[in-house]
Amino acid sequence: MQNDKNELIKLGKHIKALRKKSKQTLEALCYKNGLEPSTISRIENGIVEAKYLTLLKLSKAMNKNLKDLFDF
Repeated sequence: MQNDKNELIKLGKHIKALRKKSKQTLEALCYKNGLEPSTISRIENGIVEAKYLTLLKLSKAMNKNLKDLFDF
């Protein structure tokens, strides 16, 4: 169970790093994909598991392939 939490945290940190590398704020990213800033924040902080379609929206908004989100 703890290992799962650690993986969520690593994924979230990687997504946040990709967002910052693309020089986008939470608000800018939300504008592109229709998600709430709090949703993206919870994903980036490893608090919630993101659904497939949510991750797909995030990757498209950052001009990344979905697999890039998992390359950490």
